[in-house]
Amino acid sequence: MSLTPDLLLHGYSVGIFPMAEHRNDPELFWVDPRLRGVFPLDGFHISRSLRRRIRNCGFSVTVNRDFPAVVDGCADRADTWINGQLRSLYAQLHDTGHAHSLELWDGDTLAGGVFGVTQGAAFFGESMFSRRRDASKIALAYLVDRLRQTGFQLFDTQFLTAHLASLGAIEIPRHEYRRLLDQATAGSADFTAPLSQTPQGVIQRITQTS
Repeated sequence: MSLTPDLLLHGYSVGIFPMAEHRNDPELFWVDPRLRGVFPLDGFHISRSLRRRIRNCGFSVTVNRDFPAVVDGCADRADTWINGQLRSLYAQLHDTGHAHSLELWDGDTLAGGVFGVTQGAAFFGESMFSRRRDASKIALAYLVDRLRQTGFQLFDTQFLTAHLASLGAIEIPRHEYRRLLDQATAGSADFTAPLSQTPQGVIQRITQTS
């Protein structure tokens, strides 16, 4: 299957997304899960230990500073569904403002991050990675806080993993997901809006809503 960025965005808008069997497989296929993973934006679970890590980790947080490196970090594992065609498509979506990354830095070293695709007020989370302890959890906390502050209504995680469930993600039926999707894609949000995301501010806002 050969995809264009416009066709990819259309797929997201109707509730499907592409994957490859592995990084070296040139073929892509559409996925339409019967049960869809989503992150309620007011339901992020922040434990006391995670609060301490956010306060004390010393990571700096950026948005879209190095999108290609985040995609590569997510693909740098034994099993990945991100093949060359998807990597190229994500880069093109990033260039047109439809894909974004959030990075954690340990000095000048990329410690972790997450990236996804946006349409209207929907954020389609693609993948995340971690090179330091708890970096993916910390990245998700900053991401949820950013999505809430910038007007997003839907945080799609595609599938539900034990890791995501421990942080508050849930599964919903396909028909419920599509209802939420229609509402969110008709809305508007600005992922790159300038924000002050201090560790204490992120913890306070998430704690108030979780």
